Amino acid sequence: MITVEKTIEVNRTTIRLLPDGYMIDRDLWNKDIANTLAERENIQLTQEHWEVINYLRHYYHEFLISPNIKVLVKHMKTILGEDKVDKKHLYTIFPNGPAYQGCKIAGLPKPKACVDG
Repeated sequence: MITVEKTIEVNRTTIRLLPDGYMIDRDLWNKDIANTLAERENIQLTQEHWEVINYLRHYYHEFLISPNIKVLVKHMKTILGEDKVDKKHLYTIFPNGPAYQGCKIAGLPKPKACVDG
């Protein structure tokens, strides 16, 4: 049985979260939920955030796994270009980790290599 930390309400939809804040039912995810999850992480989503979130969701749907930071940066560079992806910058927009926080806000499972961040 999954232990639920709490629930959040977004547009009259109850979202159940794991103790570390990841969504239990990923099929419920939408942009309003992403914004609410980002607020819980003290992040105001910008176009840069959405680029990463959309990339993470695409990656997950293609490979059925959330990428860790090393895979995230390497694969994003092949898709978006070397000049567009900078690991240090990704950490400025997702301070607790681009893979860890990005996947949480994207409604995806925690990447396997992530420890509590």
